[in-house]
Amino acid sequence: MKLNVIRQRGLWWAISAICILASIIAMLMLQTQIGTPLRPGLDFKGGTRLQLELDCSQPGNCDKPISLDAIREVLKTENLGDSSLQLVGQDQRAVLIRTNTLSVDQRTKLQAELQSKIGKFDAAKTQIDTVGPTIGKQLFQSALLALIVSFAGITFYMTIRFELDYAIFAILALFHDVLITVGSFAILGLTPLRTEVDSLFVVALLTIVGFSVNDTVVIYDRIRETIQLNPGQHINEIVDDAVNQTLTRSINTTLTVLLTLFALFFFGGETLKNFALALIIGFAMGAYSSIFIASTLLALWREKRGRAFAPVKTAAVEAE
Repeated sequence: MKLNVIRQRGLWWAISAICILASIIAMLMLQTQIGTPLRPGLDFKGGTRLQLELDCSQPGNCDKPISLDAIREVLKTENLGDSSLQLVGQDQRAVLIRTNTLSVDQRTKLQAELQSKIGKFDAAKTQIDTVGPTIGKQLFQSALLALIVSFAGITFYMTIRFELDYAIFAILALFHDVLITVGSFAILGLTPLRTEVDSLFVVALLTIVGFSVNDTVVIYDRIRETIQLNPGQHINEIVDDAVNQTLTRSINTTLTVLLTLFALFFFGGETLKNFALALIIGFAMGAYSSIFIASTLLALWREKRGRAFAPVKTAAVEAE
């Protein structure tokens, strides 16, 4: 079965437009609520993160899951009512608390209060991290710089290997993938999950950029080869042929990677869940944009610019 990406490009663009619009709305809503388009994690805003797990070796200590309501009451008493909570583990015997920066005495007092309300914690499994706001700001700036440099490098590479219009639409496809991934986490940040982003999220974005541009390069390479071999063929037909010739490869590669990422999401532990989720969304969008966005935009641009057919003379010279 042949996929007609050009004939149905209005549909593909509409789907992307809806996803992008939802992403922008979610980011604006978060910006209004908390002052940032994403809910920043401990790595970026600074603070203290405590992961506490019940000690099941104590009789009756693990008879029931941890009550978040009981923890919230303790936090309100300690003037930490704006802290975020998350139960971790399949049995809900552990809780992850992200709060403002706490001193050693404050942490000790908080743990004692929590133990009196919900049970004794396993000291060997207690994890406490503290990040200062200065370090968080530096991490954010470094993350933003890394994204900018990656986009600039990809633009330069695509321009040298192909042409400037190839590079422009490849970058637009990358913005599409990154924006929808970021928007998805903004939406999750609005839900009761209150999903936050950390430094691993930036690593995921950079990985998505690399994966997506690789997929786009494969399709663009086939488009360029077909133009050289058939200069009299219309750009719409060339794009359709190039997409269909590389479709199986794109789908197989993406599905293989997604299977691994789903395994990481379900079995990789709480720390890697958001990282794996970002990659799942980004890689799916990367395959989608390479097939349906980058290629169709290139075809439309060349058609509007009067370059729907390659100059026969140029093709003849290259053939020699």
